Amino acid sequence: MIAGFTALCVAGLVAAAVRPEAGPVTAVGGAVIDRTPAAVKDFAVRNFGTDDKLVLRLGILVLLAAFAMAVGCLALRHRWGGAAAVLVFGVVGAVAAAGRPEGRPADALPSVVGALSAAAVLYLLAGRLAPATVPPPAAGQTHGGVRGAFDRRGFVIAATAAAAASTGAGLLGRRLQASGLAGATASRDGIALPAPASPAPATPAGADLGIRGLSSFTTPNKDFYRVDTALVVPRVDVGRWRLRIHGKGVTRPVSLGFQDLLRRELVERDITLTCVSNQVGGPYAGTARWIGVRLADLLREAGVKPPSKGGVADQVVARSVDGMTIGTPVDEVMDGRDALLAVGMNGEPLPFDHGFPVRMVVPGLYGYVSACKWIQDIELTTFDAYDAYWVERDWSREAPVKTQSRIDTPRPFAAPRAGTVPVAGVAWAQHRGIARVEVRVDGGEWHAARLAAEAGRDTWRQWVWEWPATTGHHTLEVRATDRTGATQTGKRVGTVPDGATGWHSVVVDVT
Repeated sequence: MIAGFTALCVAGLVAAAVRPEAGPVTAVGGAVIDRTPAAVKDFAVRNFGTDDKLVLRLGILVLLAAFAMAVGCLALRHRWGGAAAVLVFGVVGAVAAAGRPEGRPADALPSVVGALSAAAVLYLLAGRLAPATVPPPAAGQTHGGVRGAFDRRGFVIAATAAAAASTGAGLLGRRLQASGLAGATASRDGIALPAPASPAPATPAGADLGIRGLSSFTTPNKDFYRVDTALVVPRVDVGRWRLRIHGKGVTRPVSLGFQDLLRRELVERDITLTCVSNQVGGPYAGTARWIGVRLADLLREAGVKPPSKGGVADQVVARSVDGMTIGTPVDEVMDGRDALLAVGMNGEPLPFDHGFPVRMVVPGLYGYVSACKWIQDIELTTFDAYDAYWVERDWSREAPVKTQSRIDTPRPFAAPRAGTVPVAGVAWAQHRGIARVEVRVDGGEWHAARLAAEAGRDTWRQWVWEWPATTGHHTLEVRATDRTGATQTGKRVGTVPDGATGWHSVVVDVT
């Protein structure tokens, strides 16, 4: 265990000099995520929510502890064998780090140096635990050489020294990493977003019904859902960030810095984002006021034409600084909707968790095909030529948001009093808009809910139905109809491969 602790601390110190993402726990965790089947990933998000990465990290540490104890038992009998086993595990971490999509050869160093340090500590401590051999008996004595007690004092001194040195290395690594991240934080703090040339329309009166327990129309940044594969949130220094646009059909490649974006025409819009991992009635949807530049304008300046107008590329592949790839249909990006390279969220620069310095926001498409965070590269290609990250894992290439509705209040298993009970929630069908919401009780007739004022077809819409509740056990269900006239289906389907369907239901006991 002490040797394993040494490995992690020393690796953390070296990772501070290389980059935080190269640490062995992060590297192995990233490799696990990359190889996780879609159904398992969906299970993790459904059961652990935004804590799924914490659960993965803890799981890796538990496995490391078990491995460390097993190797320790081996080292008591075969010191060199135990040290060799540690080195093998270090190689696994090195391969995982360097083999990531964004991996570099230097990313192997933390795992290699950590493993070498752990092997040395293990070899040293195992030697202190080996019992000493008692000298042969003097002439006339009958007992032969026997095994004596191990060097208890030497072991305690060596173990304490190793633990103390490892702790020091770990603390120094954390301090160096914090110092390195301070520059990125300072670069964000120094940004003053210009006023948008095209401001968002004022939120209409009545867009937020103000009902207790109902999701607010605008989701605060701190409450906005986060679903991604990054075990370590990238901290990008905006002064060194650049975006490259290249690929098929690009006649004028583009390279832009952050200030170049701020000098362009900025657009501000209210847009609801939804994760494809959102179960029926789930929490992975939220509305924010985004500010950024129109992606379609940048593509046109690069010479790109959509396929509907003779273009040769039908897919925009966005690449993140952490290696994530997101594939978006070119036609949807350039059909006139407010597809943005966003630099701000709810009046401030993007939070690091949500993609600082720049991310994509495309209304009407699930995030896994539209919402690349920490973006640094845009390549124009075709769906036949390239499968983005999630498509490789059996999710659909194209994924328009499905019409959905959710009951926010009353909560499941609530016990409201008999009488008038407000049943309220939100409904969304981004880029189509919500035309009607209906509620029914215990499988009976559908009742039209009162809709909040519409802020736009790219945002969710609040609704409420005043239920004359009677005493007893009841099941409430909701469905929505979008502005194309399509009513959401009641057929329950899971999230894979292109989003869940079904009516959200809530069971309550009226007293």
